[in-house]
Amino acid sequence: MNFELKSLDAAGCASARCDALLVLVPETAATGKDALSGWIAQARKSGDFDGKAGKTLALYQPQGVAATRVVLAGSGDGSARTVRQAVLAGMGTLRQAKRLVLCCAGPWTEAALRAAIAAVADASYVYTATKSKAEPRKLAQVVVAVAEVAKARAAFDQAVGLVAGVEFAKEWGNRPGNHATPTLIANAAKSLARHPGISCEVLGPREVAKLGMGAFMAVSQGSEEPLRFAVLRYNGAARSVAPTVLVGKGISFDTGGISIKPAGEMDEMKFDMCGAASVLGVFRALAEIRPAINVVGLIASCENMPDGRAVKPGDVVTSMSGQTIEILNTDAEGRLVLCDALTYAERFKPAAIVDIATLTGACVVALGGVRSGLFSNDEALAAALLSAGESALDPCWRLPLDDDYADGLKTNFADVANVAGRAGGAVTAAKFLQRFVGTRAWAHLDIAGTAWKGGAAKGSTGRPVGLLLAYLLGQAATAAPKAVARKRSVKA
Repeated sequence: MNFELKSLDAAGCASARCDALLVLVPETAATGKDALSGWIAQARKSGDFDGKAGKTLALYQPQGVAATRVVLAGSGDGSARTVRQAVLAGMGTLRQAKRLVLCCAGPWTEAALRAAIAAVADASYVYTATKSKAEPRKLAQVVVAVAEVAKARAAFDQAVGLVAGVEFAKEWGNRPGNHATPTLIANAAKSLARHPGISCEVLGPREVAKLGMGAFMAVSQGSEEPLRFAVLRYNGAARSVAPTVLVGKGISFDTGGISIKPAGEMDEMKFDMCGAASVLGVFRALAEIRPAINVVGLIASCENMPDGRAVKPGDVVTSMSGQTIEILNTDAEGRLVLCDALTYAERFKPAAIVDIATLTGACVVALGGVRSGLFSNDEALAAALLSAGESALDPCWRLPLDDDYADGLKTNFADVANVAGRAGGAVTAAKFLQRFVGTRAWAHLDIAGTAWKGGAAKGSTGRPVGLLLAYLLGQAATAAPKAVARKRSVKA
């Protein structure tokens, strides 16, 4: 889908030739003397439309407007959240449109503009990769009307970059396990290296064994599919700038291993690599936006299968850190994959480490599908991620990391067990991971409830690409003034 930014006022939008015109109307929007404003005023006067968030009014070939279909969508107070609500409601009535003009009857804020573009993409997304007669996305072109292109350009470019990243994450999250094997996921990572500033290295079983990643290898040993460990690098700043490391759980299919899952809804375990998909999506977005920051992405990918070689409950393995782990439940495999990746992350001397994983059903029970779970050992990092999630409409919620929660991970047969009891399962999983990050600023995002939807709307959400990208762009913006200040001090 092609997005285009154009300088158009209300009269220009009314005369724009397109299949559909989607007009966002705040409750307090002032109206002019053009045809479009006339229709808005008339709809308000008649009581058919009041601009409240999510309310819509469809018009067909209204006089004085070139578009075949016009939808007025109430955007409430004009905030990013109500604008997203308005766009999703409006797009629900415009499923056949091929060329859309999107405009606002009030001033755009940068946050609202980003939210509107993301919502258009979200509402029109169609998965086609494994369908023989798939009907592709109908919407081909979206013209976004603004007062001044120059002032809106930065927010527009960020939004378009985010769309590319979210849709890349959705693509890989939605693919079934036989079309998203560890090798294919690694190939997706390698494909990103075609973009300037991005490089990729992929390690296989032999290289991972040399590194001593015994926990990662234990999960993989029951599968015919070989594991893959992808190392992505985005270099947008000086080499001296410490990177942020993103670590994605990439279980391409999770049967639970010997601790096998029940059959019902097991097909959804193809989504167990959505942490890895989010890392892929972030790098796809970075390729478009190209901020001044350094980022490393680590994707540890394998299947969790129950054949005769599979790891057994009670087995003890040695992680890359040297710590031994008693595997009491083979269905708690994500933390075993992540712990070795977290140890590997240390070699980059990162400013911060963020791991992303569909880790626990307990987090779904706690937070449902609205907010991702956030755990962190660093107050500044936690605050930045919480703020990024709110601004990106991709929210998270911080959960505790009290040391008392780790008591359940004690065992007589190894340094640590991979599970504790049922109570506080999301927290004890995070406490397990915390053992492998030392004193580095670290955060863990449990996206088990937010990475995909079930039921009739089954599919990947692309979350938390928006949150992560907002965080990274915030770090780049914070670093930029410091770099300028240093440059000026040298001149002085």
